[in-house]
Amino acid sequence: MKRVLIFTAGFGEGHNTAARNIRDALELIAEDECQVEVLDLFETCYGRFNELVRKTYLTAINSAPKLWQAFYEIVDNTSAVEGNLILLGKMRRALADLLKDADPDVVVTTFPVYNYLIADIYAGQQKPFSHLTVVTDSISINSIWYKADCDYYLVPNEPTARVLLDNGVPSERLKVFGFPVQTIFAKPEEAPVLPDPAEEKRVLYIINSGKSKAPKIVERLLEIEDIKLTVTVGRSEDLRREIETAVRGHEKRVEIFGWTTRIPQLLMSHHVVISKAGGATTQEAIAARCPMISNQVVPGQEEGNFEVLRMHDVGMLAEKPKEIRDAVLGLFADNATRWRGMRERFKAISIPDSSIRIAHFILQEAVPPNAPNKRLASLTAHRDRKSFDSSAGKKLLLCDLHCHSTFSDGKMTVSELVDFYGQRGFDTLCITDHLADHKTMIGKVVSTTGLVLRYNELGEYFEVLAKERERAMKKYGLLLLTGLEFNKDGYTANSSAHLLGVDLKAPIDPRLEIKELIHEIQKQGGLAIAAHPHRFNNLLNHHTLYLWENQDEYAPLLDAWEIANRNDIFNPVGLKRLPFVANSDLHKPKHIYSWKTMLFCEKNPEAIKECVRRNRDVAITLYRDHRFGYGFGEDAEQRPERELMFPHLHSHAA
Repeated sequence: MKRVLIFTAGFGEGHNTAARNIRDALELIAEDECQVEVLDLFETCYGRFNELVRKTYLTAINSAPKLWQAFYEIVDNTSAVEGNLILLGKMRRALADLLKDADPDVVVTTFPVYNYLIADIYAGQQKPFSHLTVVTDSISINSIWYKADCDYYLVPNEPTARVLLDNGVPSERLKVFGFPVQTIFAKPEEAPVLPDPAEEKRVLYIINSGKSKAPKIVERLLEIEDIKLTVTVGRSEDLRREIETAVRGHEKRVEIFGWTTRIPQLLMSHHVVISKAGGATTQEAIAARCPMISNQVVPGQEEGNFEVLRMHDVGMLAEKPKEIRDAVLGLFADNATRWRGMRERFKAISIPDSSIRIAHFILQEAVPPNAPNKRLASLTAHRDRKSFDSSAGKKLLLCDLHCHSTFSDGKMTVSELVDFYGQRGFDTLCITDHLADHKTMIGKVVSTTGLVLRYNELGEYFEVLAKERERAMKKYGLLLLTGLEFNKDGYTANSSAHLLGVDLKAPIDPRLEIKELIHEIQKQGGLAIAAHPHRFNNLLNHHTLYLWENQDEYAPLLDAWEIANRNDIFNPVGLKRLPFVANSDLHKPKHIYSWKTMLFCEKNPEAIKECVRRNRDVAITLYRDHRFGYGFGEDAEQRPERELMFPHLHSHAA
């Protein structure tokens, strides 16, 4: 089994996008011969400080481009990274531990700082793995990418290769494979239909920065009578309301998306995209052969992204609302002559199967399959394939039935959650994003925050979880369940309730009364669980006491109650001997270090749900994992094993 580690960072979405897409391509073409993990040691090692730096970076590039340009040039013209490695001491130790314990065949970096740490770790030594750097920028390449050595540089296009060549990188170390885009771009049979622009003109507007101009841009675009406009507003509900106001009277011609996983499909089904010249968006537009109107180019790396479009005449720069409208009109004028020319010129630079090409090269660079006893013990608690068999009898299962993704207020995507829990050897995970009762005033307000699912997003939510379910089981033996957390918030703690629906097969209307919700959950065969029904120790938390205060009414209806949520244990729930579970209520990575449920049953959804309902062979554990960000950098003998605690184990027989 070949082992591949991919190191990324959250400073610009291009790095994470590249890492995820390479992982997905490797799993697509070499599922049975390759173990691949994506790791962000900046997040793991520095937590809150990393998030602060990341937000500062995003603010600088979007709101203070000149300030960012000055910083970019300082890094480009100095040895800023090499001279400050001491500041990354914790991450260096973590990286050294991982490389030693994992013993990878190939290390891939999509963020260049890792290369300096690897060079320092193996100073004067031969690296025991192939080391590849995926350059996520184009043409305007900061020197930080190539000052630290690696075996190969994988670059998105020929002009970028020439830049590295001119700066001393040997030609034999340069490989032009394209920017690693999602594998869906390589499957034309799965692409949405793109109509001829003579029949229907489709314009996609991805709003990222420049939000203040967005409503006016939309108004200008709607002056073009025969276009259909799709607008993505991300998580900003204020922006959504502004766009809804701007399109009033034109609703039939406009579709508005919030945060969505469907950008590739949108690019392939639209004739033109309007967006900032970010790395991932620009490269995905190239893969989709979708002409791009850049409404902002951040100095530094984005200049190169736009230059690729300009030099091949497949994009243009238009910053003001009127300029953007006129650019769209120009593309579609004279039977869309200019658009058709751009579409044809894309053939010279579009590499829709780039991720698959990169994956094949990684496998080629990996050493021959390792001996059977070589394991990735430090990265995962993977079971062998036999243990993935759900018919293999009862086992002790580690479960978390309450966590949140970026579909609501979580920090990780569904895919990242699967990897996060799978790498830690969990058996069952239920993702339960928030869904508010938008019939009530509080629910309406909460639904405008972008921190809960919109009802019209439930279809995409269920689709994404269904897609990841198969990957979770194949890769990790992780049973992924679809769930929802129904928010029934009142003005007081005693009138507020949160209800978990676990293992749902279809969306449920959040406007139903609580008893109706319970009935609908159970009609689908799911579990109805009272979430954090008692008082938290942390006074900042919103208490949801309605179900507890009315337990005589609801205890006969509910399948279980959370006896522990994150670090809180609700002793009164235990004293009542109610059916219980313990969950992390995870929103960010550090929440993993919390109470979890242990079940002794067969590893399949029905057995797990029945075990919870009967509440036999159920225990809780305080989860600790000293190889994943909890005690990183300590000596091996200082890392205690996971601490298991069973204070509430039922005494009756199984």
